[in-house]
Amino acid sequence: MQGNPEFMQQAIQLATDNVVSGRGGPFGAVVVKDGKVIATGANQVTATNDPTAHAEVTAIRNACTALGHFQLDGCDVYSSCEPCPMCLAALYWSRCRAIYYGNSAADAAKVGFDDSRLYEEVKKPLSERTIPIVCMLPEQAWESFVVWEKSPFKVDY
Repeated sequence: MQGNPEFMQQAIQLATDNVVSGRGGPFGAVVVKDGKVIATGANQVTATNDPTAHAEVTAIRNACTALGHFQLDGCDVYSSCEPCPMCLAALYWSRCRAIYYGNSAADAAKVGFDDSRLYEEVKKPLSERTIPIVCMLPEQAWESFVVWEKSPFKVDY
């Protein structure tokens, strides 16, 4: 599967423009369906004080709004940089068709965006992670799943 260089160039331009404008980091993303741009996103972490406002997540949100659906079936995502673990998970949840990227994670690390700690953290058992992760009230929490299973509003995803 080959991507379209024009869409990658657009993602790269979004990343560059984002830095020049002072709105955020050097990351841009474009969502394409049937050869047309559905939505774009640029890193807005510092502009919005939202650590999840990465370019890919912003583009996914914008695309889902434009499509009126919570999945990106048949969509390709072009990102100026290899997605971080959070963005990669969001892209998988979106059910997009393909992901194309410009800079690698190693390239990003060279300019201060090093995700290697996150990749290492998720490999560790919960008890050995840097941020404590503690299970609480699992029996009570299970009730939410029971209600979900019986809900007339249940939507599989």
